[in-house]
Amino acid sequence: MRGAKIAVFCLGLVALAACGGRMTHSPGGQAASRAAPAGAIGVNGYLWRATLDTLAFMPLASADPYGGVVITDWYSNPEKPDERFKATVYILDARLRADGLNVTVFKEVSNGAGGWTPAPTADQTSIDIENAILTRARQLRLSNIRG
Repeated sequence: MRGAKIAVFCLGLVALAACGGRMTHSPGGQAASRAAPAGAIGVNGYLWRATLDTLAFMPLASADPYGGVVITDWYSNPEKPDERFKATVYILDARLRADGLNVTVFKEVSNGAGGWTPAPTADQTSIDIENAILTRARQLRLSNIRG
């Protein structure tokens, strides 16, 4: 039973996309140097849509389709109200590639006095969210090809 709860929680985090710790680079100049056609987004459309779909259970704080950055607001699982998560996703490439995505997840725990204290997150959390986004992006691409 405990294993099932952990699996459900991890899946929630994956869909949540908010607990990382692997921010190695930012899209900065990359996104700014790409020229997108009028009306188009500046990053891979499948990765963009998959990111929004995967993190749909978390409130969005910011979403920049030209720069390829999605930032969620803090999210608390109703079953664990003493911890909360926030995610930042960088889409780093216009191509659908595994290395074209970077997820950073932040975690805070209640300090019992009405405040929050930063807490470490498992590195696997960011990887799981990245994998969920990539899987969803592949599904979207395949459904588009099949028409």
